[in-house]
Amino acid sequence: MKIKSAYTGKWRITEMSMWDRDFIDLVAPGHLTVNRNGTGAFAFGAIEAQMDCRIEGSAAQERLAFSFVGFDEGDEVSGRGWAVVDGNSMEGWLGFHLGDESTFKGKKKAK
Repeated sequence: MKIKSAYTGKWRITEMSMWDRDFIDLVAPGHLTVNRNGTGAFAFGAIEAQMDCRIEGSAAQERLAFSFVGFDEGDEVSGRGWAVVDGNSMEGWLGFHLGDESTFKGKKKAK
């Protein structure tokens, strides 16, 4: 699965509806990375997760959809999410299986 370049790269998580900036950057600056081959990862708070990404929808209304697995303070977590991109801005949602959910915003980091 090839992911379009508009979605790929490292994105700095700037805002989340569920958590404040102090939590987002608790261990390291919150970020989300999407690779061209459909893999990716994100980290914020004490959470680190690997992503499996796909493009869904049509060109008029497409978005990046992903599932994720990882750890939150040593506890296994999983879930799913999606994101849309407008230039260097990303907005999306992620939900933990049987747990919290949050919208998020991000900015693409320069290479």
